Amino acid sequence: MQQVNLGMIGGGTVGSGVFHAWKKNGALMAARLGVAIKFRKIAVKAFDEPRPYPISRELMTTDWQEVVNDPAIHLVIELVGGCGIAKTMVLAALAQGKTVVTANKALLSAHGPELFAAAAKSGANLYYEASVCGGIPIIKSLREGFVANQFPAIYGIVNGTCNYILSRMKHEGADFAAVLADAQKQGYAETPPDLDIDGHDAQHKTGILASLAHGFWVDHHEIHTEGIRDVSKLDMEFAAKLGCTIKLLGIVKQVSSGHSPQIQVSVYPALIPSEHVLASVNQVFNAVFVRGDVVGDTLFYGGGAGKDATASAVLSDVADAALDLKNGIKRRVPPFVACAKKGKVVSLDHVASQYYIRFSVVDKPGVLAKIAAIFAAAKIGIASVIQPEGHEGESVPLIFMSHEAPNAAMRKALAKIAKLPAVKARPVMFRVESLQ
Repeated sequence: MQQVNLGMIGGGTVGSGVFHAWKKNGALMAARLGVAIKFRKIAVKAFDEPRPYPISRELMTTDWQEVVNDPAIHLVIELVGGCGIAKTMVLAALAQGKTVVTANKALLSAHGPELFAAAAKSGANLYYEASVCGGIPIIKSLREGFVANQFPAIYGIVNGTCNYILSRMKHEGADFAAVLADAQKQGYAETPPDLDIDGHDAQHKTGILASLAHGFWVDHHEIHTEGIRDVSKLDMEFAAKLGCTIKLLGIVKQVSSGHSPQIQVSVYPALIPSEHVLASVNQVFNAVFVRGDVVGDTLFYGGGAGKDATASAVLSDVADAALDLKNGIKRRVPPFVACAKKGKVVSLDHVASQYYIRFSVVDKPGVLAKIAAIFAAAKIGIASVIQPEGHEGESVPLIFMSHEAPNAAMRKALAKIAKLPAVKARPVMFRVESLQ
């Protein structure tokens, strides 16, 4: 049986998870693939660093270049993360014509075109299934399984930390700060948690999905991104009364198709119908709802992070690469095909949505009329107003649901409303996604 030799850079949580999964099911993979897969060298920070699964001491080195420069290694797995030394490592491996498998969404988001160009130059390949939604095979599905489809819409719950926090806020009636602190204690949220709760992790993943779906690489700077810091238990309560659930979504919508597609690519917390399947995705799970013009609606659900889910995706890429190497093919499926080079991400200002807005106002006559007048001047229709009873203090909440309006109009209207003397805090606004 032909053998493919692996080198891995990174032996921490995910790296040891990959090694553990290979030890457990490596023989099964060989039987299914008809090619043996063997680890030859694994670069680690330190031999005795804490890791959830052991790695054989004789395989370890603290010099990553020993992995990249070993002529007997056919395939390099990069699990270092970040955009610093990891980029150097990946480019070094690709320059030698070695296949690379990575889980590094930040690196791909920031430097995807450069990495793909390096792979093309050397005839190597770059696999990255594990970079988005862990164990969910969403990249292979978009790139191969749905190759005959255009994608009018993709909605993704792609960050487990935010989904865990929002799920607990909804089901326990808890405050954001309290749930975040507990999530950090349990290891579900980092310290500091900014990458997750401010939407940047979801931004990286959503940009990769948008790029694959629409055939041009999306610059992550063009992705409108909002996090979940403004979501309160009060918003959860009112959303439920409106028949909705609040989720942090990565959104990719087709505005126009053809050789010059225009798309909306955004990350923000949104109210979605509670009866929709995405509303039932709770805790740390991820899900991606894909609408194809041929296949229709499909849903991918599963573990989005962690050592085991990520290991499954990494070894899936290893299997694909091993089959290509077995058959003497290095690039059966290129890492990315730019089939729509004139594609464009539209500004969110030009996108129309329905909105949920929460104001904190002085409880006195005339306040509602003044706010409604500003909305009317901006040609924003009001669908409903909620003035909850029983709130005491200097200010009380006032909830508006709007009809559909351009984001620019809503943004300008809220800026004017915020200057009213009776408005005591910055308005909180979330978009409403019908998912239709």
